[in-house]
Amino acid sequence: MATENSQRTYRAACPGCGAPVEFRSAASTHAVCSYCQSTVVRDGEALARIGKMADLFDDHSPLQLMATGRHNGKPFTLVGRLQYRGPSGPWTEWVALFDDGSTGLVAEDNGAYVFATATSPQRQLPEASRFRVGGTTAIAGKTFQVSSNEQVALVSAQGELPKLPPLDQPFPVVELRSADGDVLAIDFGMVPPAVTRGRSVLLDEMQLSGLREESAKETAGRQFACPNCGAQVAVQFEGSKSITCSACHSLIDLSQGIGGELRHAEQDEPMQPLIPLGSTGQLQGVQWQVVGYQHRVGKDPSDEEEESFGWDEYLLFNRKRGFNFLVDSTEGWSIVKPTTGAPSYDNGAQSATYLGSTYALQYSYDAETNYVAGEFYWPVRRGQKTFNRDFAKGKSLLSLEETPLERTWSSGSRIDSDLVAKAFKLENKKDLLKRGDAGPTAAGPKEVGTGCGCLILIIIALIFLILALRSCGEEGSYSGYRSSGGSFGGYSSGGSHK
Repeated sequence: MATENSQRTYRAACPGCGAPVEFRSAASTHAVCSYCQSTVVRDGEALARIGKMADLFDDHSPLQLMATGRHNGKPFTLVGRLQYRGPSGPWTEWVALFDDGSTGLVAEDNGAYVFATATSPQRQLPEASRFRVGGTTAIAGKTFQVSSNEQVALVSAQGELPKLPPLDQPFPVVELRSADGDVLAIDFGMVPPAVTRGRSVLLDEMQLSGLREESAKETAGRQFACPNCGAQVAVQFEGSKSITCSACHSLIDLSQGIGGELRHAEQDEPMQPLIPLGSTGQLQGVQWQVVGYQHRVGKDPSDEEEESFGWDEYLLFNRKRGFNFLVDSTEGWSIVKPTTGAPSYDNGAQSATYLGSTYALQYSYDAETNYVAGEFYWPVRRGQKTFNRDFAKGKSLLSLEETPLERTWSSGSRIDSDLVAKAFKLENKKDLLKRGDAGPTAAGPKEVGTGCGCLILIIIALIFLILALRSCGEEGSYSGYRSSGGSFGGYSSGGSHK
């Protein structure tokens, strides 16, 4: 017996091959034939073929068409998939059809997921170029921060679709985030622009069934020859966009898919992470696997001596929780993850507010990735640069990373080195993992440009101080003391890409 929430299913022959094409939602206007990949548009009771869809790239997502779940108590079915590509790499959005006929989107978001639904901006939206990254704007009476403004393109699609931008034609997408965790996306590939609003969600929370199963056969299929040395490279987990060759240490871009041309960059002087790649350990009640490692170097732009400092970031993965970062800096260990919302912060301010807490600005510095190992969910590159700000409140940490096109916040907390050693069964390396509370002028095991050179600078500074005091005694007007301070950050997540 039909219920009041039942939707009439419409089925017609594909005009390209004659196979059945089904529409489950009255709001869907497009579909991709699963047999011949024809893109068809629905016009009343007729279907018209408007072209052929490009092949899907294999994102190895646990999601798949016809998987079912619940959101806010409402059951849904995944009926469509849209694949996009932008400067930060490719990502996927899944079309969710609720039993009452409404639709939503399950979208990738910095290694996690956001569930979004259509919303009204309640005002005339300005053109995309008016949204400046880092600026604020009001939508439907709520303040949002502009977190990204990028030119993206639809590269492929599958299933039933309520919208379909032109294939391979760039258009702007602006992403806004609020202080309380809302994500609002403005899609300028539609006229008028389509606006969706969502929040972070865990796969477990959606009670999903019919997910893509993991299998040894699938993993074995994700192998290829390194484009630099020819050694076999195996992709170990779903969603990888970058990987390094264990033989020659080349950094390989997977964002085009293994079947496409693989760009690579050679890396000299391989570094050995203290926590081996592939290690598993339990932190904060979650079982994590170390799948990636990067060493980053920072410089204080106001420091005339241009002294640099370094830190390590380990990318942690859990199939149901997504990604976190374990950070090893001179100030100790911390575990952080990208935030869904955007903390309140004005450029030049000495503090930021997030979820009702105020964090004091500690450091501002330029950061660069100079060595990479393992796998990453975004196309990381050696030499990638960001401008970072680190904030702290006790053991709680907040970090902001900026590029011209994107602004990413991360939050987390300090953890004791003994917990790290115990979690990853590295008790025999406890001394190597030990970190002291380093002040702005203290040296640490991960610093660059310190040691004897720093001692010489201190001696020179003392000589200048003595001369200055002597001059002051003679003329009563000169003070030549200067303190360089230094900057020892490293709380940032590095995960500033879809």
